This record gives sequence, structure tokens and C-alpha cells, in this order.
Amino acid sequence: MSHLILVGGGHAHLTLLQRLDEFFRRGHTVTVVSPDRYHYYSGMGPGLLGNTYLPQQIRFDIQNMAVSRGATFLHDSVTNIQPAKKRLMLSSGQTLTYDTASFNVGSEVVIPPEVEPDEALFPVKPIVNLETARQRLLVTPAGQKLRLVVVGGGPAGTEVAGNLRRLLECTGRHGEILQIAGHRLLANFPDRMRAHVLKQFARRQIDIREQSHLAGYAGGRVLLDDGSELETDGVFLAWGVRPPALFRKSGLSVGEDDGLLVNRMLQSVDTPELFAGGDCLCFKERPLAKVGVYAVRQNPLLLENLLATLAGQPLQPFNPQRHYLLILNTGDGRGVLHWRGHVLAGRWVFRLKDRIDRKFMRKFQ
Repeated sequence: MSHLILVGGGHAHLTLLQRLDEFFRRGHTVTVVSPDRYHYYSGMGPGLLGNTYLPQQIRFDIQNMAVSRGATFLHDSVTNIQPAKKRLMLSSGQTLTYDTASFNVGSEVVIPPEVEPDEALFPVKPIVNLETARQRLLVTPAGQKLRLVVVGGGPAGTEVAGNLRRLLECTGRHGEILQIAGHRLLANFPDRMRAHVLKQFARRQIDIREQSHLAGYAGGRVLLDDGSELETDGVFLAWGVRPPALFRKSGLSVGEDDGLLVNRMLQSVDTPELFAGGDCLCFKERPLAKVGVYAVRQNPLLLENLLATLAGQPLQPFNPQRHYLLILNTGDGRGVLHWRGHVLAGRWVFRLKDRIDRKFMRKFQ
């Protein structure tokens, strides 16, 4: 009998959780370790912030998925990996031994030392932070004029800014929203995509500040790199994310971003008993963008390769696509779509995104 440990219940582990019976039928035991009962779907996170979705519509009950199928669920987190002993150290002090383990622990927003965390600072990962922010904003007096700052000029920052405006509008609140976009809004996408967002945000009184960067934050005041200061009621950090330092601290081979370095079979390059999926890996063959589409496509492959590893059978390679569909939810009932350099926008684009997202939720809820 072999012991499989799943660390984290993110997008790349959902098929595994749904089909745990395939491991039990082969005589294996399974333990799921996660610091949270629920996993929130990142593709619908901005819509949660904007009151388009309720929390229960965008989350998976991974504890129930595990326990109802016969696995052990531990409300805990892994603090150290000891591959030579095939052992995991948990934050509770508990120790687990494994035959095979798979990690899907996501990524986290980097908080630099010049930013002092407080109750008004909201990193956009994990996604549950957006629900915390929504609840905090909803208890502010309706007559209070809010000043909200979004840091980051990429897709995440753009969706957060647009959905903050929707939250204020649909709850009868007023406020100023500033998006600090760094060098340039949506710098890695076509100019037409940027133009769509600029036009929409200007109409909705969302201020976008390009050629501007965050230099510090403390005590409700934002400092910009031009020396100016802004008072704020909430700061949303939507800039670069990176995997947790767990793999580097455990002495495993990692990429430049500290992601577990894996081969085409999604195995650790120096510890074949360890697998990874989603944002927490570094794909040795070529860099992968930290977007959910790769984690979703890794779902069935991780299932097959973990079963094959436990049975001593050959593994299958992951062949990531070069292009992926990106649809931004701009928070006004519209979406902006990018596919292979083509850009489309409109209400039908958001309806398409909503249909895709709801279909994904139905598959695993």
C-alpha cells in the first residue's frame, strides 16, 4: 500500500480530488493537506469583488471533496520537505511520510519591506482576500467617499480596478479609484486592448496613472516614486506573483522565481517522487505564464502520472499550448478578449467568459 499526499487543493488538483476512488481501488491511501477548506477560482475572483458572484458560486469545498471520497483531510500547511526521508513537516508540528506527493500551492503576491501590511492592504492572492476586502468596504458608511488604490498595470490590476468601481456603484457608494499602472497599462498586450480599457475607465472615472510606481505604503498613505503621497482607504496589490519559498528552503531545485523545477512529466527534476501543478512550478522546458489555463490542462495529466508512478508505469509528458484565450472582466458587464493578437470587446465577451467560468465550476462543484 502506497501513500499519496496532495498538498493544496488548487486548479491542478481538482480532477485528482474528483477521482480519488481510482487510487483507493488500487490499494493506495490519500491525504490532502490544505490551510483552507475552500479553494476560490481565480477566474471569477474579480467578479466576486464586484458583487457579480456570491462566494459560494466561485469556490470548491476541497475538504468535502476529499473526505466524502475516503481521503484524510488535514487543515494544515507544509513548512518543510525532506525528500531523502520522504517526509513533510507541517506548521502544526505534525510529520507525514509519503511515497509520492503532489504540490498545488499556488503563488503569492510579493510584499516588499517598504510596504507595511495592515487591515487596509489587500494582496489579490489568495483570492479569498478579495472577499475580505469586499466585506470591509460594505461596512463603511454609505455616505463616506472612499479612496481606493490598485497597484499593478496587468490583467489582474485592471480587473480589480474595474470591479471596485462596480462594487461602489451597485451598493450606492462613492469614491475615487486610482490604478497605478507602472510603466504602461497592459504593456504586454496589443495597443487596441489597452485603448479599450482606457476608454472604458475614463468613462467610469477610474484614474489610470502610467509611468508611476509604488514606493511605499504605511498608515493609510501611499508614497509614489515621484515623491507624491496619497491618502487611501484601501490598497490592492495586483503586481507580480511568485511561488512560495517552500521549495527553495527545502533544498530542492527551483527556477528563478522559486517555483519547483519540473520536467515534462511535471516531476521534480531531482526528486521524481514529487510532482507539482499550477503557479507553484517552474517548467524546465520553457517559461509558462501564471494563468489558470495551464493548471486546468495539467489536471488530467497529474492524475494519470501519479497513478502511473505508484504503479511503476511510464509517464506522459505535458505539452503546454503556446497561445491561450484571455478575457478581462472590466466590471461594467463588458469584457475585453485577447487571442493571438486579436482583440474584441463588448457585453457578449463577458457573457462568453461567464459561460466558460460557470461550466468549469459545475464540472467540479
